Amino acid sequence: MRTGILRVFLCAILAIGVAAATARAGLQEYVQKPDPSFTWKLVEKKETPQGTVYDLQLTSQTWQDIPWKHQLQVYQPRDVKPQSTMFLWNTGGNANAGNQLFAFELAKRGRAPVAFLYNVPNQPLLGNKKEDALIAETFVRYLETKDENWPLLFPMVKSVVRAMDALQAFSKEEWGKPVEKFIVSGGSKRGWTSWLTGATGDPRVKAIAPLVIDTLNMKLQGEHQLASFGKYSDMIHDYTERGLLPMPDTKEAYRLWSMVDPWAYREKLTLPKLIINGNNDPYWTTDALNLYWNDLLGDKWVLYVPNAGHNLQQKDKPLLEQAAYAANGLGAFIRHYTYDNPMPRLKWKHDDVDGKLRITAEASEGLKGARLWVAEAPTRDFRQARWVEKPATVEGGKVVGLVDPPKEGCLAFFAELDFEMEDLPYHLSTQVRIAGTPVKK
Repeated sequence: MRTGILRVFLCAILAIGVAAATARAGLQEYVQKPDPSFTWKLVEKKETPQGTVYDLQLTSQTWQDIPWKHQLQVYQPRDVKPQSTMFLWNTGGNANAGNQLFAFELAKRGRAPVAFLYNVPNQPLLGNKKEDALIAETFVRYLETKDENWPLLFPMVKSVVRAMDALQAFSKEEWGKPVEKFIVSGGSKRGWTSWLTGATGDPRVKAIAPLVIDTLNMKLQGEHQLASFGKYSDMIHDYTERGLLPMPDTKEAYRLWSMVDPWAYREKLTLPKLIINGNNDPYWTTDALNLYWNDLLGDKWVLYVPNAGHNLQQKDKPLLEQAAYAANGLGAFIRHYTYDNPMPRLKWKHDDVDGKLRITAEASEGLKGARLWVAEAPTRDFRQARWVEKPATVEGGKVVGLVDPPKEGCLAFFAELDFEMEDLPYHLSTQVRIAGTPVKK
C-alpha cells in the first residue's frame, strides 16, 4: 500500500509538468464576471476500500467561446468527518486510480475530506496546444489583440473559484453544512494558478500551497537565469521561442506580466502560504526564492526537497521514502490550517563568522531536530548537483550551522528544521545561500 501511495503522489506531481464582454478585464474582473454557463451536478457517489468518492461534473465558464468542463472529485476516508475547511488541489488531466490513492492519503494526513479539480486547463486548444505551449499562445494573442481575456491563467483561476462555488453547494446538500474555507494548492502551472487564486481576494481562500513554481518577480527571474545558467532554461523554451522572454519592452508586455506575475499582487497575498520546491528543479535557479521572499507579506514557509527535481521525487532515497518530504509537508500544512492549529514560526539569518559561512535559525515552538543541506558546483548552476546532509547544532529552539567556503567554484546551502503535527513528521526550510565564484570556462 505504501508503494502505491508513493506512486500516486509521484504521478500527481508529474501531471504538473504535464466569454469576453469587453477587451479589458484584469484578473479580478475576469473572475468576478458572471457566466451563465456555470453549472455542476453530482454524477456518482461511490464507496471504495479507502472511503467515499463523490464524482461531480463542473462547467466552470465559457472562455473564448469554448465551454470549460471539469471533473471535480471529493474524497472522504471512512474515519474522517467533513470540516469547515477543505483542501482543493487543481491539476491537469482526468481522475484515475493513482490520483484517488494520492487524494485519500492527503485526506488522511489532513484529517478532512479533500477535493481534486481536474482539467485545469481544458486542453488541447488553439491548434492542439497544451501546457506551456498553450499558455504562451494565449500570451501572444493578448499582445496582438490587447484583449485581456486571453491570458490562460485567468480561466484557470476562474476554474478554481467556480469549483469552490460548486463544493460549497455540494457540501451543504450532502453533509448539511457548507464548506466555508479552502486551502488551494497545485504544482507548476497549477501552482501558478494557486498563487493567482489567492491574489483574487476571495475571502474563502484561507491558505495556499504552491508547488514547484519558483518564478515570482518574473522579469528579474529571467535576468537571474541568464546570469546563473548562461542562458534560459530549456524547460521554458515555449516562452523564449515565442518572444516572451526576454520580456518585450512594450506597454502591452509590461501589462501582461503585471496581470500574470503573482509578485505583482504581493500586497494582496497576505494569506498563509507554504512554498514547496525541488532543489534540483531544472526550470528555476537554485536561489530563485531570494528574488521575492522578502516581498511576501503575512505568514509564509518554504520547504525545499533536496535531490529532487520538478516532480519532487528524491531518487537518492529508498523507494518508499522518495515522496515523503513533499507529501508530509503538504499534509501537515493541510492539518494545521484545517484545524486552526498555528504553524511554528521561523526566522533565520545568513552571515559569516571566523572565516566560515553561517546560518542561524529559530523556531517559535516544536523543534525536533535540524541539519544543513550543502551542494557544490563549478558555477551557480546547481541543477545537477548532489545535496549532502551536514550536521547543525540544535539548542532549545535555535539552530546554528557552519560551512567552509568553497575553495573553488560555488557552494549552496540551507538549514532544514524538523517538526511533528501530532503523529505526522515534517520539515521546513530556510532560504538558500550561494557563495563562491564561478569557475571560468
